[in-house]
Amino acid sequence: GRDVKDVTAEKWLEPITMVSQKPYLVNISVRENMAYGKEHISMDKIFRASKEANCHDFIMELPDGYDTIISEGGLSLSGGQRQRIGIARAFLKDASIVILDEPTSSLDFENEYMIQGAINRLIKNKTVIMISHRLNTIVGADKIVVLDKGKISGMGTHEELIYKNQVYTRLIEHSID
Repeated sequence: GRDVKDVTAEKWLEPITMVSQKPYLVNISVRENMAYGKEHISMDKIFRASKEANCHDFIMELPDGYDTIISEGGLSLSGGQRQRIGIARAFLKDASIVILDEPTSSLDFENEYMIQGAINRLIKNKTVIMISHRLNTIVGADKIVVLDKGKISGMGTHEELIYKNQVYTRLIEHSID
């Protein structure tokens, strides 16, 4: 019932959080990176979010724990550690719509397993849009959209697409090789 021209970009983005394949971290503490944009968030909430995102343990091993300063871009951390801090940031925002852009790409098995567990907790009771080339991250989705050369070639569940979409079937076969 409202004209979309009257809605600010900030209001549009309020219910959305995004976890990209390379979360950007800045040259501030781990705690400040997790709470980025939320200055008055309690340490209790930060601890809870970091535990849900499977990053509390490695943070506690850092020289100053949550007060450890991260290098620009988070280069002092592994890709999996940066990803888990990005997921903790999403837990803190607690948005109803979650966009995941290749959340497990370029990770070793152990980090992928820990991140997948964190993602499963993050997306519970949320609307999720996941972009992924890794089929094991999308198999359980309610609806999978298959893109081929920039066009939609099929939509459905994993089971439906295996039988009715050649592009998806080829992707499945290549992922098994």
